[in-house]
Amino acid sequence: MTALRQSAMMELEKLPEDKIEFVLQIMRGVNGRYQEDQLERKEAFARLEQLSKKGTVIDDDAELASYRSEKYGE
Repeated sequence: MTALRQSAMMELEKLPEDKIEFVLQIMRGVNGRYQEDQLERKEAFARLEQLSKKGTVIDDDAELASYRSEKYGE
């Protein structure tokens, strides 16, 4: 256990029993928000991957020929 965690535990032990619930609510809120942020990042990354995969070109030569025919009418 790190010194910071030990210090936090000592402070918690000093608190009266009726105040511990408030601290727990804050801790749960902070931990929940961190997990939500991680989930949002993963979802955003997944959306970006889907967008990049939609435009994947399989045949470069065919795509180039298609653009040339659109532009020059050949």
